[in-house]
Formats: sequence, C-alpha cells, structure tokens
Amino acid sequence: MESATAVRGWAQGPGQTKAVSGHTTSERARDGAIDQEASHAVTAKQVRELDRVVIRFAGDSGDGMQLTGDRFTAETASFGNDLSTLPNFPAEIRAPAGTLPGVSSFQLHFADHDILTPGDAPDVLVAMNPAALKANLADLPKGATLIVDTAEFTPRALKKVGYAASPLDDSSLSAYKVHAVDLTGMTMKALEPFNLSRKEASRSKNMFALGLLSWMYGRSIDGTVTFLQTKFATKAAIREANITAVKAGWNYGETTEDFAVSYEIKPAPMAAGRYRNITGNLALSYGLVAASQQSKLPLFLGSYPITPASDILHEMSKHKRFGVRTFQAEDEIAGIGAALGAAFGGALGVTTTSGPGVALKSETIGLAVALELPLLIVDVQRGGPSTGLPTKTEQSDLLQAMFGRNGEAPVPIVAAASPADCFDAAIEAVRIAVTFRTPVFLLSDGYLANGSEPWSIPDVSSLPVIEPDFATEPNHVSDDETAPAEFWPYLRDPETLARPWAVPGTAGLEHRIGGIEKADGIGTISYDPANHDHMVRTRQAKVDNVDVPDLEVDDPTGDARLLVLGWGSTFGPIGAGVRRARRAGHSVAQVHLRHLNPLPANTGEVLRRYDRVLLPEMNLGQLALLLRARYLVDIISYNQVRGLPFKAEELADVIMKEDEQL
Repeated sequence: MESATAVRGWAQGPGQTKAVSGHTTSERARDGAIDQEASHAVTAKQVRELDRVVIRFAGDSGDGMQLTGDRFTAETASFGNDLSTLPNFPAEIRAPAGTLPGVSSFQLHFADHDILTPGDAPDVLVAMNPAALKANLADLPKGATLIVDTAEFTPRALKKVGYAASPLDDSSLSAYKVHAVDLTGMTMKALEPFNLSRKEASRSKNMFALGLLSWMYGRSIDGTVTFLQTKFATKAAIREANITAVKAGWNYGETTEDFAVSYEIKPAPMAAGRYRNITGNLALSYGLVAASQQSKLPLFLGSYPITPASDILHEMSKHKRFGVRTFQAEDEIAGIGAALGAAFGGALGVTTTSGPGVALKSETIGLAVALELPLLIVDVQRGGPSTGLPTKTEQSDLLQAMFGRNGEAPVPIVAAASPADCFDAAIEAVRIAVTFRTPVFLLSDGYLANGSEPWSIPDVSSLPVIEPDFATEPNHVSDDETAPAEFWPYLRDPETLARPWAVPGTAGLEHRIGGIEKADGIGTISYDPANHDHMVRTRQAKVDNVDVPDLEVDDPTGDARLLVLGWGSTFGPIGAGVRRARRAGHSVAQVHLRHLNPLPANTGEVLRRYDRVLLPEMNLGQLALLLRARYLVDIISYNQVRGLPFKAEELADVIMKEDEQL
C-alpha cells in the first residue's frame, strides 16, 4: 500500500484544474499534458458537494485494480478525508481472465466526517469488462453511477460470463447512471507517441480510469505522478506511458460532455496532528518495530510466507537498521522454532502466519508455554478450513488460538479492532509476552490486513516502555551458608508469576530448559504428580494474572437494555450499525473486546447489566460459546462466514429488531 502523509485540517487542492485549451477532446486526451500556466478559458462545469462517497474499481486481476485503488486512496488521505478501504481479489496467482472468479476489486469509502467501514454498497462502480460488471452489479444501488470500458464488451467476453447480448445495448442498466467510455481505446490513442504494442498500451487503462475518477472527485494526481516516476525510474517508456495515461484521463473528465458534474468532499475535521494512510499489516509491522525499540530487544521474525500475513514478513525485512532480523523459513514449523530459539537467546521472538500455519505451529507453541518464554504468534485469519479462502476474511481461529494445543497450555490472546489499531495491539501483545514470559496470540484478519484507514502517527515518547528485566545474578540462596548462590530458572516473580529470563552466556546463570515438566523453582526434570498439578495451575494462574483494563461501555443515555458486543474487525461494522440504530431512535449500548484471554475482570458484570446481549461474529459463534460457558449468560449470536465483513445496514436491522423485542 502506498502511503500518504497529511496534516488534518489542511486540504491539498487538486493541483490540476485546467486542461490546455484550443484542442479537441481526443487531442487533449492524447496529449495528456497539464500546464497550469498555459491553462485558460475552459467552460466551467458544475461542482456538487457531497459528504461521502463509495467507489469500487473492478476488473481482471491483471487490470491493476488494487494499484488503482491504492493510488486513489493515497491521494484521498493526502487531501484530508476520513477513509476506509476493502480490497477484494482472488487467491490464484493467474486468475482466469474475463471470468467471474477472476474479478478483482477495490472499494474505497471516503467522507468529510468520521466513518467506520468501507461502505455497504458503491455509489460509483468502474467496471473494466463484462465479468466485473456482472460480479458487482448486484451490490450497486439504484441511481448509482456506472462507468464501463466499452472496448472490453466484445461478443466473446460477453459470452464468457453468460450475457446473451451486451447490457449496454438494452434497458437492463436503465436504473443506473451509465457512462459507456472507451477507456482502452482512448488510452491507446494517448500513448501512440510511445510506439508501444497494443497489449503494452492497454495495460495503462487503469491509469486513465484513475485520472478520470481523480478529476470527478477533486483528487490530485501529483502524488501518483511522483509514484510512477519512482516505481518505473529505470523503465522510461513505461513510466512516461503511465504518467501520460493518468493525465489523459484527467483531461478527458474535464473536457468531455459526458461528465457534466464533478464532486467535492471536504476534508474531515480531526484532531490536529500528522496522519498517514495505513493498512493493518503495515501498522502491525510498525507496532512490532516500536515494541522492539521500547523494550530494547532485537527483533527476530521467523516466518513462512502465507496469505494474508506475508506482507508483514516483506515489510519487516526492510528494517534491519532497527535491529530487525527476518528469516524466511522452509516451512511453518521451522519459522516458529527459529523464533522460539531467538527468544531463548534474549531476542523478541515473533512468528507470523494464518490459520493453516497455526495448526502446524501448535506443538512449538505448547513448547513455548512449557519453556515460559516470550513469543508472539501473529495469526492473520482467513476463510477456512484447510486452504479455504486465502484472500478472504474470517474470525474462525479464536477457538484454535484458545485451545489448539495438547495438554493444559493457556496463552493470552489480543485482537486488533481496525487497521490502525494493529499498531497498538502489537505493542500490547509484546508487553504481555515480555512481562509475563509467555507466548501470546495476536489476532488480525484479512479485512484488517489489507484494508486501510488514516492513522495518527504517535509521538514516540507516548509509547509504553517495555522492561525485559533480564536476570543478571543468581536468585536462590540455600540454607547451607557455605553453598554458593544458585540460579533457579523457575523461581517466580511474586506479582506476575513470570520466571526469570536469563540470556545464555551470562556468567553464573547457566541453566537448561525443555519441554519435559520441570520441578517448581529449581527447574530439574520432574515426574512428581503433585509438582505437575502445581505447575499446570501456576501457568494458568500466570495467564489469569495478566493485567488487562476493564471494559468501557459506550452507553450514551445510560438506559439501554440491549448491549452489542464484538471483538476484532467487527468493530467498524458494529459501530456503524449502532450509530444507525441510535439515529433511528433506539437506545443501544456497545462494547468491544481487545483482550480475549484473559477477559477483563468486569466482563461478567457488564454482560449481566443488560437484558439482552447481541454478538455478531464472522464465525459460527466461537466467542459466544466461551462467554456462555464462562458467565452462564445467554448470548444472542449473529453469524456469517461469507469471506466478507458485515455490512452496517445489515447489522443495524438486526440491532433494531432485537431492541424492539425488549
């Protein structure tokens, strides 16, 4: 994800507001040049102000829809709008072109006010071919704007997706504002001076579409031009072709009569500060680096690439200057084994994966529980089981994180709530791991990993200090005054129940640890039944003892009878649904869990305070199962496993129906 930095309240103007006059529309598109000093009298078009808009770019996986969406998002972040994105793409490396399964899309919701989701439905759909149109048309509300590339609506392409005739030639699209635009043809015309092949030239049509949409919504293309200059610095022809295409698209929007109106969405009022657009995977990576710096521990990431967690490995490999070492292992087991070995050696050990990888890592996670070493397991959840839906989202690994090991092997669990929150969640997970000497699960998911939102860049001085408190001297003195002091590796801190962390090679602290049960304190191998019972209960007590803040309930009126509870990435959709219900006159309370093990101390009291508790989850009720068992409180589950996040309108309807039944 290409990022943008902005100061809230400062609005960057489009920068390209006039086209060179004295040419025909096709000539302007071909020339693609924007010279503001030479710009003069061009017929003014109407500018309509909106408070929000949802745009979806859709096409084949090879059409560059993710790049187009990324660039539009970056310029929108720079402009100062609040935003939320939803990339959606197939798992295949070369998805079948022109087919419904091969469609890739990128949805962006941006507004002049605080928003929580990427939007339920697009106000504007850019469809690069018939497959993109058919795959997304059902999501398009009546009256929405539809921009289609007419060049791709060939008989063969139409037949491939089941169209008997082109929908552009009948009345099937009459409910929408249709703009049939020859995006491919105009792109190729604009790029004639570069002597590119038809195939090479047509690849830039996404940049033409980006330029057109940028004009429609007052987005600058300056950042995109700079991005292209950098990305293709050594490929002059490709660089200039793409720059020309994006400028040609801008010029086409300004000069064509087909688009008589452009739109303005003003910057969103937010607290002053420095902001950037950030994805969940990037925020999580920065959080890990920050936690490493705040704990003064070198960071070791042992990982095997797996969608949708791979970007964390890619990003972390860039930060060697911060003491980060990355190891791309041959498999999932080797990745976590190396990370656990690094933790034994005094480093911050991290491994990243998704659900299938967690299954392979489970034995080593159990070993980390027995060794009582800090280890962070990042699980970016995806649709399952097995290979399932690698590029889609789900919350179905909670029970796996909770219980997916042999024996009694409790592990703290932290869940991020939004893309930007992945930064803070990573720091919190590391704090728990280091302070309590335990492996910790950090749960993200595909929606958070690939989605993005503005992130207020924190002041480093505001970040918590994480103290590893390494053992530096022997910690046990025997009753025999003549005997030297010894180091006992399982002699615990009375407050945290954490055992000492001794860096190998520290004089006088030589010790051995392993997976076979150890005697309390001294750490020798023990098969004593009473000792095993004691150690099992102590490890559980250590996790139960993790300090987590109490739940803070959002209940503005104080008289709500319905509580809407959530965890992880349902935060945005639930929040948006609750807002809609409140605007409709319903008194509804909301609370969101970050710590799933241990649960906040007041969780039971909060649940019992309300007549009804509604819990939406992107699984079949995993947290509901845990809460019912723990607190004996009825939980109303609302579940889906569609590989997509909840829609705010859907949750609002459910919330209002539940409230009306009270």
